[in-house]
Amino acid sequence: MFRRRPVVVQRRGPGLLRAAATTAVVAGTATAVSKGVSGSMDNAAMSKQQMEQQQVAQTAANQAQAELEQMKAQLAAMQAQQLQADQAQATTAAAPSAQPDFITQLQQLAQLKQAGALSEYEFQAAKAKLLGS
Repeated sequence: MFRRRPVVVQRRGPGLLRAAATTAVVAGTATAVSKGVSGSMDNAAMSKQQMEQQQVAQTAANQAQAELEQMKAQLAAMQAQQLQADQAQATTAAAPSAQPDFITQLQQLAQLKQAGALSEYEFQAAKAKLLGS
């Protein structure tokens, strides 16, 4: 009897180990690409967030500057009011001192008239001059 030789079937295509290695390479490449894309997206998001923060900070700085300018204007207005009040007070303080001087001058004129140093006409002229000024 004949002995038959076992039939060896030749494989077609890659072997199991080769298929596993190819799969690992493809998976590794996909992971690297995915991380790169994710990293660039993270960088873009962080860049956008930083720009928004800078805009918020700039807006806050502009608002603070506007408030400072407004406060300076208010301070200048208050100083002007204080200056006017001081000038009014100085004018008011000077007026009472002028009145006693005016009265004193009238009294001196009357004394001169009584003493006979001034005539009635001179007295009236001097009095009119004081009242007119």
